Amino acid sequence: MHLRPALLLPLAFLGACATPSPPSEAPVVEVATPSASVAQPPQVPPVAAKARAKKPGPIPTRALNLKTECRFRDETGYNGELKIAVEEARVSAFEARVNIPQRGSCIFNLKNFRQTRELPNVEMTHRGNRCVVHVWEQGERVTVAFQQCQAMCSGQAWEYLWPILAYRGDDSCA
Repeated sequence: MHLRPALLLPLAFLGACATPSPPSEAPVVEVATPSASVAQPPQVPPVAAKARAKKPGPIPTRALNLKTECRFRDETGYNGELKIAVEEARVSAFEARVNIPQRGSCIFNLKNFRQTRELPNVEMTHRGNRCVVHVWEQGERVTVAFQQCQAMCSGQAWEYLWPILAYRGDDSCA
């Protein structure tokens, strides 16, 4: 009879492992809902939200007036100079030279261009190729941009040619 309890003990351990535990009740969690007394942030009407957005206004359509001579240079050695005179959207002087280290340079001169547009921005088209120079203002900054001007540049400088930015306040450019 002593053998019987010894055999039952391992079976009892095995039976305890195989028996599923009784399901426990999940705790009840109460979710609070806002009551009418809790202050909610005021809803902003769409028109007022739009008025708060700080976006730059449109560029006014007016005759460009600018006269500047400036030089620029950055830390990589990219440098150049710009001379431009525009009165009532008519260009009377334009010379630009941009030197791009290890790439070449680009040279622009008014004698090679004819003015093809005055408003909304000044446009000059090269007399012998597809190069177009655009000039426009935005606040105190005037942008001189170049389009399809490969023939005006040596080497591969045209691939690295950026617009020139002229600042009215201090006659500087970049």
